[in-house]
Amino acid sequence: MKRYNLGFVSDEEIYNHVKSTVLQYRRSINLKEFNKNIIDPIKLTFDSKIYGQTMAQTIESECIRQIDKTNNNRIGYFHQYLFKLAGNGWEVPANGDKGGFDVLNDELHIYVEMKNKHNTMNSAASQKTYMKMQDKILMDDKATCMLVEVIAKKSQKRKWNVTVDGRQFSHDRILRVSLDKFYEIVFGNKNAFFKLCKVLPEILDDVISEDESAKLKNTVYEELDKTDFYKSLYLLAFKTYEGFEDF
Repeated sequence: MKRYNLGFVSDEEIYNHVKSTVLQYRRSINLKEFNKNIIDPIKLTFDSKIYGQTMAQTIESECIRQIDKTNNNRIGYFHQYLFKLAGNGWEVPANGDKGGFDVLNDELHIYVEMKNKHNTMNSAASQKTYMKMQDKILMDDKATCMLVEVIAKKSQKRKWNVTVDGRQFSHDRILRVSLDKFYEIVFGNKNAFFKLCKVLPEILDDVISEDESAKLKNTVYEELDKTDFYKSLYLLAFKTYEGFEDF
């Protein structure tokens, strides 16, 4: 096993966790899947001409955009389930269990809701989450609840101020925490998240070089008819439209 020297999780654990995330990624797309919701060939044509791309490049970009919608959830898995490796009472409960928190530590009375980005939740979702945390600290007078944001506006660990039904609320034990600060809480190392980010490209290279199936398989462009490419492309959306039988 290659050495990654993170210090807070073993080389084998982090390698297997990254590999598990990679294998959950959507890694293939074909023409039928590409046109499942009917693509816009006019926009693809504009994009190709304006951005100086070949149609193959433009179609590949659109494929990646479609695939990316699925893979955002996989990145959520990567962030959340990494804390199962921490030990020392840290848990990632099944969805809906233990009050619906994403990560928790009953021994330390810490209960966490994780979000990928600071602007992920709308006002209603923020209020609902805050009220869930209020309920938790009422039931457990030792509890600390945290909204942990992977991509926060800045590194932070502070009271979370929320407006609920027009009233401002804050509590010393309901916190808004950036991921670097949460790693410090969990692993006891203020640079733990930095160290992971630093070595992540290397781990991914190792995973992908070991397993060729981890690479993207994209057959969309290959499946289009190159003898009359634009006809093949435009008929994906407009084959029943007037005149297109004579494209």
